[in-house]
Amino acid sequence: MALAVAGRIRQKGKRPLLPLGSHAGVRAIIFDYGGTLDTGGTHWGKQLWHAYQRQQVPVSEELFREAYVHAERTLGKNPIIKPDFTFRKTLETKVEIELKYIEERIDGFNASLWLRPVVDDLYALTLSHTRRSRQVLTKLAQKMPMVLVSNFYGNVATVLREMQLDTLFTSVIESAVVGVRKPDPRIFSLGVEALGIKPSETVVIGDSYDKDIEPAKAAGCRTVWYIGEGWNDGLPDATHADAVITSLTELE
Repeated sequence: MALAVAGRIRQKGKRPLLPLGSHAGVRAIIFDYGGTLDTGGTHWGKQLWHAYQRQQVPVSEELFREAYVHAERTLGKNPIIKPDFTFRKTLETKVEIELKYIEERIDGFNASLWLRPVVDDLYALTLSHTRRSRQVLTKLAQKMPMVLVSNFYGNVATVLREMQLDTLFTSVIESAVVGVRKPDPRIFSLGVEALGIKPSETVVIGDSYDKDIEPAKAAGCRTVWYIGEGWNDGLPDATHADAVITSLTELE
């Protein structure tokens, strides 16, 4: 699906801004985290749903989507995730909220039976995706400075250490810390300021068109849209994407 979407966009005139290390004028990179470095471009909602399917959790996709949105809103409004939470602990917290939401709506559903299988499945997959991302990032970090800009819960520094990514970024801009969230373009401007260069000399790479590509372009940056499996069907017109990729290896 992602390959087909990328092909359609490229046919409309989107030419790769790649490889980054050889493109004139690009002096630094800003990366998104969730859905970009840890899932292979797949939206986290879909990543979770596929784990539920693999573990044969008895729930409809419609109810799962409700549970996912409920968990995201709960974590966004309440300081449940602590700065020392690892990614695994964060994942356990999120999935537990989802499963309890489902338990309240399905007679006989036992949330505790499914927590460990779903979390084990997802954590192993996340480690695999992140390992591949780390290989690409290590090469890119030798060419130019990189900054991370992420909507996260205040524990992204802990997660980066856990995933062995903490030494690859010169700065980390986290929404819970700076008080600005995507899709506000100001969060990308903070990333550019940390780099000390012009927005036009910076390329932003992310999986979300609405939360990464559009606001980054509004901040004056160049953009690379990492297309994977999205949360919803349909395709934006991609006007603000300077390039599209379906694998981070295309950046090398």
